[in-house]
Amino acid sequence: MPFTRERPETTSNAIGDWLGDPDPTSFPYEQVLREYHSGGKHFVPDELLRQLADVRVLLPGLARPWPHVETLAFFLDTALDKADGRYDYRSYLALPLLRLPSVQDPVEQDLFARSRCDRLTVQLVTDALAFESAVLDGSTDWLPRMRPDLDLVVKRCKHGMRAIKPALARMALDGGLDAAAPLEQTRQACEAVRADMALDERRVLRLTMLPVDTVHDEHVFLRVLQTFETTFALLAVQLRGAMEALSGRVVERALHFLAGSEAALRESGPLFSMLATMQVESFRTFRQFTEGASAIQSRNYKIVESLCREPDAERLDSPAYLSVPEVRGTILAGQRTLDGAYREAVGSGDLSEADAARLADGMRSFARALLRWRNTHYRLAVRMLGEAPGTGYTAGTPYLNAVREIDVFRSVDTPWEIVECR
Repeated sequence: MPFTRERPETTSNAIGDWLGDPDPTSFPYEQVLREYHSGGKHFVPDELLRQLADVRVLLPGLARPWPHVETLAFFLDTALDKADGRYDYRSYLALPLLRLPSVQDPVEQDLFARSRCDRLTVQLVTDALAFESAVLDGSTDWLPRMRPDLDLVVKRCKHGMRAIKPALARMALDGGLDAAAPLEQTRQACEAVRADMALDERRVLRLTMLPVDTVHDEHVFLRVLQTFETTFALLAVQLRGAMEALSGRVVERALHFLAGSEAALRESGPLFSMLATMQVESFRTFRQFTEGASAIQSRNYKIVESLCREPDAERLDSPAYLSVPEVRGTILAGQRTLDGAYREAVGSGDLSEADAARLADGMRSFARALLRWRNTHYRLAVRMLGEAPGTGYTAGTPYLNAVREIDVFRSVDTPWEIVECR
């Protein structure tokens, strides 16, 4: 939908009226979003930031209805992160609002994580594609700077569709994708997904898109990173499920979770190709306002890595884990790992040689997929960043180069091949 610049006092009056009669179900999100979108989160007027801080002060007294209070609290955490001086990767991506599956959820929920993440994945990616389509149609003037050309948009749509087609099939939303032209098939997918969404899901998409600037390509950047976080949240839950199944000697269930994890990583591959359609100059333009937010702060990635095996002491004491202290604390407290569960199961004599071999093969297959993911990430970063330092106060690409071949498991060998980012 089109976005127009709104006079600051219009938004100020809307929030002022709300503060006079605070009701979490009627917060003027749209007015606030329009002002954030008109110039980018990095350039929001101080007056609006002060008003939003006043709203936040009232939240403890707004006990009901709780889902609306929680949504407003999460949104304010994202909207005020720069003003508060706590801007980071998690707040840049508005991850609390996405309500991703978590290893803190009951183990019984593991089997449902796939469908939850499928749903969110297709919503995030089609939202990115719908924005591209709207720009081509002339139906939006949002994020007007450094627009890509038509050929680049077509490539972006092709890769986006490749990334979501498996999930669309599992959700039975692929039946109407009969157009031959990439852009038309993209529109069909966007319409199918939007028709399937509940109103609160549509609101989440709106609230989780707060670019720091007005550069066009930041939209696809945000959506792809959010989708990767969704994938790693799924991996964390499924690897936990595999570990629990292995501890109970339920071999088929463990293999199911391992295969699902490998498939999720493989299906996410086209997202790198989609991200590679970003214009380098566009990326470097908006990136100057994302200092402090870096993928090195990804909790879900570190949870996945540490569930596979305990990180070496040197890595555990590096910025990689010091940037996620709660994950590091869990590891230091003695978190169990899939590597350890496999060694224990094999050592117990409870597994047949055939089952032990099948499990080792499943672990190797997943490990190869993760190593390919790391390598592709590194190659894309080299293209976009060159020798520039990372935004999380890291060395940037030299850091990624140093960590991309870290062993996923120690109990099984994992030879791997380099896979180019296409």
